[in-house]
Amino acid sequence: MSIDLSTDRRISLCTFTFADGRHCRTPRAAMHQHLCTYHARKDAQARAAEKVGHEIAYDLSGGFITANDVAAALGHLFSAVAQGNIKPKTANTLAYLGQTMVQAIQLSRDEYIETYGRTEWRDEVAHHLYPEISNANPARSARESDCHSERSEETAVCRNTQDQNSPEPVDQ
Repeated sequence: MSIDLSTDRRISLCTFTFADGRHCRTPRAAMHQHLCTYHARKDAQARAAEKVGHEIAYDLSGGFITANDVAAALGHLFSAVAQGNIKPKTANTLAYLGQTMVQAIQLSRDEYIETYGRTEWRDEVAHHLYPEISNANPARSARESDCHSERSEETAVCRNTQDQNSPEPVDQ
């Protein structure tokens, strides 16, 4: 009775396939079901980097990004670099982009305040940070439905007129 050792050996090899179609010939790692130690480590690093990418993207995915959002994204980035999930060169580029975003936020804040006023800016930030509280404010909902769809000088006039007519919200 002969046993086919080549089939047995193939079953215990890493299942990684290279771009040119070759297969890895290293034995599978005890800790991984399909890959050798090297490819299992590479796979884990790729998954960790992808997870960090999703976390950073989530922090910056809103239609309105505050400095708090950028700080949270940079915090995820710092943690990922410290854990070795992101290469320092990539982190350097992302940190530079974060710095640029913070500068853009400051410029857009100043522009918004110049156009609509400081109170509207505070309301907008509060609405972004605490949407459940802002949605309970009927005066804000009325302003949004009437004026928020357009960003123009006419809208600013509309908001200023409404602000004079609507009562100030009561803090809870």
